[in-house]
Amino acid sequence: MLVELRLENYAVIDNAAVEFAPGLNLLTGETGAGKSILIDALALLLGDKASSDVIRTGADRAVVAGVFECEGKAESLIEQVLENNGLDAAEDGSLIVRREIASGGKGRVFVNNQPATVAVLRQFAPHLATIHAQNESILLFDGPARLGLLDRFAGSEIEPVASAYEAWKKTRARIEELEHGEQDRLRLVDLWMFQKREIEEAKLQAGEDERLETEKRVLANAEKIYNAAMQAFDLLYEGDASTSSSLRAAQKQVEELARYEPKFQEALAALETARISVEDVGATVRDYAGGIHASPEHLAEVEDRLAMLDRLKRKYGPSLDDVIEFGAEVGRKLSEVENKDEIMSELRAELAKAGAQYLREARALSQRRQNAARKLEKLVEAEINDLAMKSVFRIEVTASELEGNWTGMGIDEVLYMIATNPGEPMRQLEHIASGGELSRVMLALKVSVEMGGRAGSEKKRESGGAAPTLPPKTREGWGSPGGANALRKGRARAQRTMVFDEIDTGIGGRAAEAVGKKLKMLARSNQVLCVTHLPQIATFADHHYVIEKKAWGGRTRTSIRAIEGEERTEEVARMLSGAKLTDTSRKHAEQMIKANG
Repeated sequence: MLVELRLENYAVIDNAAVEFAPGLNLLTGETGAGKSILIDALALLLGDKASSDVIRTGADRAVVAGVFECEGKAESLIEQVLENNGLDAAEDGSLIVRREIASGGKGRVFVNNQPATVAVLRQFAPHLATIHAQNESILLFDGPARLGLLDRFAGSEIEPVASAYEAWKKTRARIEELEHGEQDRLRLVDLWMFQKREIEEAKLQAGEDERLETEKRVLANAEKIYNAAMQAFDLLYEGDASTSSSLRAAQKQVEELARYEPKFQEALAALETARISVEDVGATVRDYAGGIHASPEHLAEVEDRLAMLDRLKRKYGPSLDDVIEFGAEVGRKLSEVENKDEIMSELRAELAKAGAQYLREARALSQRRQNAARKLEKLVEAEINDLAMKSVFRIEVTASELEGNWTGMGIDEVLYMIATNPGEPMRQLEHIASGGELSRVMLALKVSVEMGGRAGSEKKRESGGAAPTLPPKTREGWGSPGGANALRKGRARAQRTMVFDEIDTGIGGRAAEAVGKKLKMLARSNQVLCVTHLPQIATFADHHYVIEKKAWGGRTRTSIRAIEGEERTEEVARMLSGAKLTDTSRKHAEQMIKANG
């Protein structure tokens, strides 16, 4: 759920913050006031491409920040994205996202106050919010999107099909590699045999080069190392003025003190510990010096071995582990050449098994989709007809088991078909010409999918019942933990955020009222943000925000604020009658809010 959105020097907004709540959040304002600015800013937080054109004139950067609250599956998915990208979660469980757009074209992204990238924002986006503009949704309504919508309604598990497809595809690629690369492999057999023999004869050991480098340094500096070790031993242990001798002398004096003052017993114990440590170090360096033997012959052997290892690393490396791995890979290739027929037989059997497994999973998924399609088309058709349309809606699920049609999403193609008027032929949903019809159909489809199995029971409930409100002014700054805790207490649960940007374009009257009811129904289980210019829809708001544009100090500024009570009545009356308010429009607005609130 989107809890807060802040904008700084963004378009005509110099500084604005708006707190959103569960339920239906409606944004209204006069034409040109900048109602869609908030939606565009939110899209930036979801990974949309940024442009320096959005920076307010005179500013060097624009800043957009949002605070999201998630729970359940969405929360675990958000945590996974954070972990995958090396980002820390916030202490209060919220997600704070900030994006800065600089005038030079460069920008910065921060997640929970840690540097991130736009690619990371795109990973978060599906779990934070979905934005539906009047035409955007349909432009992105490609094959995978149509399948995804049906699978969301059906609760389909895609992972078994995707895993089976990857296993089948991997085996098929292995067979193709063996078949098409046979001549190349035969030409390379002699080379592979030489490489394998050269690596095997070297009898390599992991980490051997690092150990030999250390040994080389010791052998090349044996005399210096021996002298240093023996001098250290003399100073620590052996000499008359050694540290050990000094500590022993000090111990005797402290023992004398301890006879008269017991508090020196602790100091005496500390000296004893220090003496033992010093003598241990002295013994260690003495033993080390005893093991050092200057041997030019052995040094030459080590250098020769290192030179050979360096040559192999240049050829097959860059590291010694890479050389060892290369030798194993060459051995595998030679084994494949020698046992090609046997390996191909095993791979073909494995391919057949993988293909059969894929078809089992894909058929089960296809059947689930077929069953879900029958249920969903009935729900959508009922929802469409509730929106002042007389339409027939069908979902065509076509399955093809030909290998050329296999994908990680299954073997199905889904088309959404509609006849918007009696007697008209069925056409694909994407081909609807009327913007108003398209808006209503997409809303009906989204409502049906989102409500899912709850649609029937939701219709039985009486309309109304405002969503829980948030305590006012509880969040400070760019998302303080204290504010987040207060906000969390003010809501029942973190709802999924759905955004509709002027989807009511081209409709009015009874259709507009029907759209308002659908948005209200959708908002019972989702947080809905909607930009609207229709008073019929505005009266259904659980939370109403007005966007105003005013000239102040020679500059145009846009502000966003929540309204209620008399202010809300005035705003709806303005939407009904225009700039000139009348007692009739006020009374009409008051009646509409009371009826739909």
